[in-house]
Amino acid sequence: MSVKQSVSLFSVGALGYMGIEVLARGHSHWTMGLTGGLCLLGMVNIHRRAARWPLPARCAAGAVLVTAAELAVGLTVNRLLMWNVWDYSDRWLNLWGQICPRFTLYWFLLNVPVALICDRNGIRSAAS
Repeated sequence: MSVKQSVSLFSVGALGYMGIEVLARGHSHWTMGLTGGLCLLGMVNIHRRAARWPLPARCAAGAVLVTAAELAVGLTVNRLLMWNVWDYSDRWLNLWGQICPRFTLYWFLLNVPVALICDRNGIRSAAS
């Protein structure tokens, strides 16, 4: 993947993640833009490198990636820096108020169009 493609994907991920947050809760935070950009790059990388995996397995791997990123960013910005960007403490089965299964399901579903776009456009790693 070229630098130009990576920058474009990062930008789409950053704006998309922040846009979803604005639609869902009325506001976002710049750290979510960084997280969203990195997550989209990671999801595309998963779908490129694991192109032969079944779609549900690739989507599950992408969901785990985004959930792990959300946990890492949450522990940093909410717990360590105390910026209080979000708090899922009131959500079912939350972990330290930073992640919960409901959002992991959303990340799984978000991976479906990412996978389909990668598949449709023939985005594969050199090893595939």
